Amino acid sequence: RVEWAIPSLLPDNARHGPAGILFLDEINAAPPAVSAAAYQLILDRKLGDYQVPDGWAIFAAGNRQGDRGVTYSMPAPLANRFSHFEVETHLDDWVMWAYRNGIDERIIGFLRFRPELLFDFDPAHNPVAFPSPRSWEFAHRGLQKFADTPRLLQGTLQACVGPAAGIELHAFVNSLDQMPDLDAIVTGAAAAVPEEIDLQYAVAAALVGRAIRAHDTDGAAQVIGHILDYAGRFPQREMGVMLVSDMHRAIGAAVFDVPQFAQWAQAVSDVMLFE
Repeated sequence: RVEWAIPSLLPDNARHGPAGILFLDEINAAPPAVSAAAYQLILDRKLGDYQVPDGWAIFAAGNRQGDRGVTYSMPAPLANRFSHFEVETHLDDWVMWAYRNGIDERIIGFLRFRPELLFDFDPAHNPVAFPSPRSWEFAHRGLQKFADTPRLLQGTLQACVGPAAGIELHAFVNSLDQMPDLDAIVTGAAAAVPEEIDLQYAVAAALVGRAIRAHDTDGAAQVIGHILDYAGRFPQREMGVMLVSDMHRAIGAAVFDVPQFAQWAQAVSDVMLFE
């Protein structure tokens, strides 16, 4: 008689809690002989004597076969045990994640300016480095690490997100010395709105960052109010809507609590729908 020990990574009510997600990543990277071992776990929620707790859901993920990843054709019995969803990149979702995780606001502003570069992968060309939500985080690290060695920065950015996107981001970062004084904006002092559209995106991203850092301080309402005042001054009202929408996603209902919000919302009511 053999009693098998239950692997510690499998959900257990006592150790992991009564509800959660059992995530099987890169499931189609496993050879069919290996993935067959998951049949009972996925469909019957059992593995030998082990039973998945009732409050736990089972999810799996993997690359598509055309993505040039290491994949096997998923066996029909395994595929039939899942509902299948194809996930696409979405800039607003990535931006919300980026603000919450401290990604450099220059990268957020750049991708607002060039949204098609959030994910730009052509499997036919088999690139080594290319823009993706993952590699933009690498570019963020490069910006921090080589901030004081500008001669290495362009090559670093190209190594992270590919030659073309790296050059564009480097040029964008170098143009930001023409940005208005952000300290003046958040204190309510006079500050011009740049005419260049790329600088407007950069200013908007930087101001959301200022709102996040001020959120838990005593002066949060004043900072948010001054940012709302500035948002109403953009020549294209859609730019101000983007700024305030990102700020709301980042800090929540605090945006609605300042007096300037009602005035700003009235000014853009014909270009923005409120739920």
